[in-house]
Amino acid sequence: MRYLSWQVRLLPSAAVCAALLASMGLTFSTAYAEDCPRGELDRLYCDRDGDLVADAPADPEEFVNPDTLIFAYTPVEDPAIYADIWKPFIDHLESVTGKDVRFFAVQSNSAEVEAMRSGRLHIAGFSTGPTPFAVNLAGAVPFALMGSDDGSFGYTLQVYTQADSDIQSLADLKGKRVAHTSPTSNSGNQAPRALFPDQGVVPDKDYEVTYSGSHDQSMLGVVAGDYDAAPVASEVVERMAARDLYDEDSVRMIYESDRFPTTSYTYAHDLDPGLVEKIKEAFFSFDFSGTELGEEFDGVEKFIPITYKDQWNVIRTIQKANGVTYTPDNLE
Repeated sequence: MRYLSWQVRLLPSAAVCAALLASMGLTFSTAYAEDCPRGELDRLYCDRDGDLVADAPADPEEFVNPDTLIFAYTPVEDPAIYADIWKPFIDHLESVTGKDVRFFAVQSNSAEVEAMRSGRLHIAGFSTGPTPFAVNLAGAVPFALMGSDDGSFGYTLQVYTQADSDIQSLADLKGKRVAHTSPTSNSGNQAPRALFPDQGVVPDKDYEVTYSGSHDQSMLGVVAGDYDAAPVASEVVERMAARDLYDEDSVRMIYESDRFPTTSYTYAHDLDPGLVEKIKEAFFSFDFSGTELGEEFDGVEKFIPITYKDQWNVIRTIQKANGVTYTPDNLE
């Protein structure tokens, strides 16, 4: 017995656990799974409180508290536009947190998710559709949305065609050239696939889906006649119109959905809890009025608190209807 005790003490901790669990008729993987429930989260993360997002590390030694915070905004349009637009907020974030903050111009949703997963991105705005991928693959924790003083927020899926087109309804899209934005986009792809069949047209059956790459490219493609129609996010269309990027009289809207949540603002799950509270303070105390950010996002007055479990329920439902699973391959 002494020899056995000595031998066990020399085993690695995982092996010790396995040996002890085996004596009780359990396996290491079974016990680990019970101790670390994760739902759809990647194996890097646990969700013991059932809120559908990654828990903070159990060991305080694993908390991350960098001298410089990296912030990124979703690449829904040309990311270079937003470096200056976000500067007033970044200055405010630096003031509240006492950290240097750098804006990271990401070129794709997959690059943004990978940056947070690898620890190179600490705070980020993820588009509606990619948010569940960021949550499940990168440990992103959504906590805020842009909204109004009365707490309202969100955007709609709109479908545009040329002003002189013979397309009058979604059913008329059969056989037409229709641009979706990207596979993970909610309003640009996932929502159309879930909602259009009830309107008389099935994407990839009644028309061939062409991916434009972004909402602005879809809209400009409709204006140029490259596409007969395109589903796009209302908030992007509004910003493009405000910048005179297209002639509003050249297009016509034929469909608009109910409202969806817009870009989620998230922090990496392993940030120091004290730093997380400072980050939240910066978001919820930021005054949009008189800033370039306030001018860019017309009608937005403040950041409002949200949870992924509640506000993204409709998006998860749409993605489930489309058979979406949260894997790196599906994010591409």
